Amino acid sequence: DLDAFFAAVEELEDPSLGEQPLVVGGDPQGRGVVSTANYVARRYGIHSAMSSAEARRRCPHAIFLRPRHALYRQYSRAVWDTVAELVPRIERTGIDEGYLDLATVAADFSRARAVASAIQTSVRATTSLTCSLGVSTSKVVCKIASDRRKPGGITLVPPGHEARFLAPLPVRLLPGVGPRAEERLARAGIDTIGGLAALDGV
Repeated sequence: DLDAFFAAVEELEDPSLGEQPLVVGGDPQGRGVVSTANYVARRYGIHSAMSSAEARRRCPHAIFLRPRHALYRQYSRAVWDTVAELVPRIERTGIDEGYLDLATVAADFSRARAVASAIQTSVRATTSLTCSLGVSTSKVVCKIASDRRKPGGITLVPPGHEARFLAPLPVRLLPGVGPRAEERLARAGIDTIGGLAALDGV
């Protein structure tokens, strides 16, 4: 998962943006939404899918840029070409994220950690971008793990530790659990993945 991808690319193109709150998305004077916010802007509570108008209210001095998708695709191709040199089996799920089958290049789980580190190093050397990786036995756990140590972190969830890792996390992190489902579960007293898993025993 590339870290704040659109904003990170804009910062590479104009390094002066790096220390300022930066929002890439629609017009804050209209009905636009935030595509990506850099980590400075996120300190103000700005996040993807928020209305640009709300982002402006939270941080009036933020810099707003319209997305440059052709540019982002160029960087994305460079990233995935780099990753493919290290891991042949890739499932891309977006311009800035995907799943890697490390079993094809790592003999065991401990070796997978070294491969993940090598991927980060190669991506940064080739493109100057950072990425966060989750390493585990399933796509769901890998996706959630990749978000735990941003930016530029690696989170490992060894075999047999998946339930323990997921248990204290908000149920909203599960794919398919949106605001309405989260609200219904909260009314039933369930706000963690562990609490949801416990229903299996009822």
